[in-house]
Amino acid sequence: MSQATLRTDRITLVPLSDEHLEHEVELDADPEVMRYLAGRARSREEVDNFHRRRLAAAERVAGLGFWAGFMDGQFVGWWILQPPERPDQGPVEGQAELGYRLLRRYWRQGLASEGARELLRHGFEDLGLTRVFAETMAVNTASRATMTAIGMRYVRTFHADWEEPLPGSDLGEVEYAITREQWLASRAAKAR
Repeated sequence: MSQATLRTDRITLVPLSDEHLEHEVELDADPEVMRYLAGRARSREEVDNFHRRRLAAAERVAGLGFWAGFMDGQFVGWWILQPPERPDQGPVEGQAELGYRLLRRYWRQGLASEGARELLRHGFEDLGLTRVFAETMAVNTASRATMTAIGMRYVRTFHADWEEPLPGSDLGEVEYAITREQWLASRAAKAR
């Protein structure tokens, strides 16, 4: 199963491809976008390396990967559902990590949660996942608010090994998650 093109009311999510590299360069060139990820803008060479890894994620587990998001034909950012990569994230089978990164001009418009909700739907309904989790720095209150808004619950705080610690990394990383059962219950409650 290859990655599907997904749609929300405002966003079209298309599987990430080489044609999206320039958008990724623009996204990662903003130090505010990268504040909780690298602490600085990334060079074109760095983005190219990450782009190759992002494309490879779609080959590891059928249906999972990165999506480039567009609104009215304009690039907004990207979203991911990717297999777990670290032993502490649990088994690959049945679960995926959710993520999102948006251009700053699209922040605070509900787009991160809109795209993330569609990936949750896709993961649980179309791919049969049993659990989706997301991680961010504990100090990243905006991302944590998005995770909560889409129904994810706080699971744990953990400490990652940073080669170059970022401001706030001493407070750790947080994991949020939602199971298929929790997601179905939430949808049923909203339908009432």
